[in-house]
Amino acid sequence: MTKPQLTTITTRAGRESTAMVALPDKTPAPGMALFHAFLGLTQEFIDFAECYASKGYIAVAPDFYNGETTRDFDAAYELMGAMDEEVCTDMAVSWVDWMHAHDGCSGRVGTVGWCLGGTWSLNTSLATPIDASVVYYGSVAKTKDALSALRGPVLGHFGTQDEYFGKDMVDAFEVEMDKAGKPYVDHWYEADHAFANTGGAHYHEESAELADTRTFRFFEEHLT
Repeated sequence: MTKPQLTTITTRAGRESTAMVALPDKTPAPGMALFHAFLGLTQEFIDFAECYASKGYIAVAPDFYNGETTRDFDAAYELMGAMDEEVCTDMAVSWVDWMHAHDGCSGRVGTVGWCLGGTWSLNTSLATPIDASVVYYGSVAKTKDALSALRGPVLGHFGTQDEYFGKDMVDAFEVEMDKAGKPYVDHWYEADHAFANTGGAHYHEESAELADTRTFRFFEEHLT
């Protein structure tokens, strides 16, 4: 396995985009796009990329903030608010393209993300064909028509004490997924928002470990 390395590509729209990329020991291997939370591509998400590579994935963690990270919530909200959906979609799908074109890729690609990144795990799966997607406490407020673009199943992890993404949203998502005829599984944990973010104040070890176990099992089933 290689340690995560900063890698730069030119996107479909001709923009420059960077990501931390870690490669597994053995190929061919499935690709995995990992999307960071609203503080940016901090060390914990680089570590997640390394973890996924150690488990046999071509791990790519795109940087939506172009090198900026913060531990200040006000600054993070500013960075998140400055995101352009078209630009971020271009970045995300271009990294998926990069994985598909990689000599070591098996041809199957998944997405996973936390908070803001959970939203973008689903968004990416609606913008380009993805074989399996995992959302850790991100927005899943989508309609049947939007969800019809999904190619693979979706797994969601949500906290019962989450003030941002709660049961009403997830219940509505399940209804829309049923209408679209798309497979999904949602799990609930007695935990707060960001319970699986290892560097966060609401990290809940028991819930995080269970969610991660379920995630790796899900990807093994659908990508390998």
